[in-house]
Amino acid sequence: MRAIEFNGEIKIHNDFPKPEPDVGEALIKVNLAGICNTDLEIMKGYMDFTGVLGHEFVGVVEKVNSENQDLSGKRVVGEINCACGVCDYCLKGLKNHCPTRNVLGILNKNGCFADYITLPVKNLVEVPDSVSDEEAVLAEPLAAAFEIIDQVYLKPSDKVLVLGDGKLGLLVALVLNLSPAKILLVGKHEDKLEIASAQGIRTVLLDNLSQNRDYDVVVDATGSAGGFELAQKLVKPRGAIVLKSTVAENKNINLSTMVINEITLVGSRCGPFKPAMKALENKLVDVKPLISKIFGFDQAKEAIEFSRRKGVLKVLIDFKR
Repeated sequence: MRAIEFNGEIKIHNDFPKPEPDVGEALIKVNLAGICNTDLEIMKGYMDFTGVLGHEFVGVVEKVNSENQDLSGKRVVGEINCACGVCDYCLKGLKNHCPTRNVLGILNKNGCFADYITLPVKNLVEVPDSVSDEEAVLAEPLAAAFEIIDQVYLKPSDKVLVLGDGKLGLLVALVLNLSPAKILLVGKHEDKLEIASAQGIRTVLLDNLSQNRDYDVVVDATGSAGGFELAQKLVKPRGAIVLKSTVAENKNINLSTMVINEITLVGSRCGPFKPAMKALENKLVDVKPLISKIFGFDQAKEAIEFSRRKGVLKVLIDFKR
């Protein structure tokens, strides 16, 4: 099968071994895969991962190694953490923190930049007919945005600032705008901010943002090492900072203000797929404007390079071509 492998450098394969599903797993033929900032950070050394990249996908179940064949032939997306199911974390509902988990395209499991992947059947979520492939492929980062709502209770009186108008920042703003809180998205690019403002979200350019401690919750989705430092300057005393960025870069940070102002720090990673899929099905969010370009597999290296450009949002690889 075709696959994009990272082993210190990108390698394009046309004869990579096709995986076989273990007991309880499904074999999925990938339709579309999305290039995520995490993939780009992995190429810089994040997680020390080697193997087939990619964790954002939509595909069709071709084979199920299980008695339950309900998803056979169905279009699906999938949660990327493959947990043991029996440890203390899993039994407490914290499977995303299972110490022996594998993570699709990130930790000890080949990812979706390939014609085929395998995932546990329990990880899969069926895609409704009303949701296109181009929408469904963004279910994973959209689910990550929904994780914030599970972690932080947002009140109607809360002022929430989302830092970053990239892919993740836009998705976070779209999801948090479904909450009762007052949302403001800040970024550096008018064209990106317009995507959010077109869906009823208040926006402001960073240069025009008042540098006051005005916000109950600040979400750092900048994808840069300096985002957390800026968040510290803007959050109210006894407020919360939510870290969404995964950055393969070290930076010295002064944490004294976190103590002095009694700030709650929340790390936030993967999230629930079902509410994300419901939001797509009910057209509560429109993710299509985030797609910058779709490439075929033969243009894989070009797609990765294009995704690194400033101003580019979501880049997709079409495995149906």
